[in-house]
Amino acid sequence: MGLTLALPKGRLWPDVQALLDRAGLPAIGGLAEDRQLLHDAADGWRYLLVRPSDVPTFVREGVADAGVTGKDVLFEDGDGLYEMLDLGIGRSHMAVAVPADGPDWARLLAERGGSLRVATSYPAAARAFFAAHGLSPRVIRLRGSVELAPQVGLADCIVDLVETGRTLAANGLREAVAIGPVTARLVANQQAYRWKGADLGGLLGRLREVAA
Repeated sequence: MGLTLALPKGRLWPDVQALLDRAGLPAIGGLAEDRQLLHDAADGWRYLLVRPSDVPTFVREGVADAGVTGKDVLFEDGDGLYEMLDLGIGRSHMAVAVPADGPDWARLLAERGGSLRVATSYPAAARAFFAAHGLSPRVIRLRGSVELAPQVGLADCIVDLVETGRTLAANGLREAVAIGPVTARLVANQQAYRWKGADLGGLLGRLREVAA
């Protein structure tokens, strides 16, 4: 029997699809093109195409046995999931960025101290980073357009994902501190791992052979 997988729509999808194809999973070629979100494939495999931020919910609630999402999502919503494998795709990194025409990072911390304001879509990751450095800034959660926050005086800096840095530069920001790399991960439902361990182990073995 196959498994039910929650897979991410959006920028990760082409890399995920290519990876699963290399691993020899039943064909899922038309899933994105025809906007079909539920796909029953051969040998009992089923694929759910969902927002990356929703993958943990589908897996944790047992609707899917396993799923693929970014480490950035797991920073915020990884409780109750078993992180099985770093797939090595969807590479970016999380970083602190500051206004390009403002003070450097050390001076900004010295000037703002305990009143530092940080805008981010990743509050848990931001709090963990600053706590590790003995800081407790005010963290302002935004769902998007994070780069706008320093321009309009909402925040002193941001914590966000960075790929090329072009979006930062276009919005008058520069990277100040790299927090850490972010890649796509294979995660499993803890109960499914107990009862479907052999199937999940087979999936893990296939993906490990072809992961970047």
